[in-house]
Amino acid sequence: MFVEKVELIADAHNHDGFPEPLKGEIAFVGRSNVGKSSLLNVIFGRQIAKTSSTPGKTRSLLFFKVNDFYHFIDFPGYGYAKVSKIERQKWQSLVDDYFKSERPLKGIFLLVDSMIPTQRSDLEAFDFFKSFVDVFIVLTKVDRIKKNQISKKVKTVEEDFMGVKGVIPFSSITKDGLKEIEGILREIFENER
Repeated sequence: MFVEKVELIADAHNHDGFPEPLKGEIAFVGRSNVGKSSLLNVIFGRQIAKTSSTPGKTRSLLFFKVNDFYHFIDFPGYGYAKVSKIERQKWQSLVDDYFKSERPLKGIFLLVDSMIPTQRSDLEAFDFFKSFVDVFIVLTKVDRIKKNQISKKVKTVEEDFMGVKGVIPFSSITKDGLKEIEGILREIFENER
């Protein structure tokens, strides 16, 4: 297991709430209710990130200190229509603050729901994030689609998200894809210790 030790150390609603940087950071981003917290809990090997069936619950940047060297950051979900325009502007300002600050970001995991067609908001997010670091797409909820559809979905995502560093089919139920994600994390951080 990649994660030996983890703790939630900051629930940042603005730049002043960001913790001191460590050796590296990984961002976990995606639409509301795509499974970011569930993915993090599988990676952590325990329930530490709060999950909810109600979209839009994460309204801040949640910084998890991992193995005393890294931050894994749970970003607020985007694309949820029932959130007020003011709330969306606050989230955008928070995300902008993060990317304007000189944080040691090493990679981004963009979570995409395997059960729905490619969303414009996911493509826009990908276009924004890929200008900073490598972006890996995690296709979530693959346990809910037919096995023979998974490879077709991966191919579609690779075509839609030109320049993606990798596409990983993942299920928080079966833990399919966890080894691949942990392998990517090891590769990203191998020179950081």
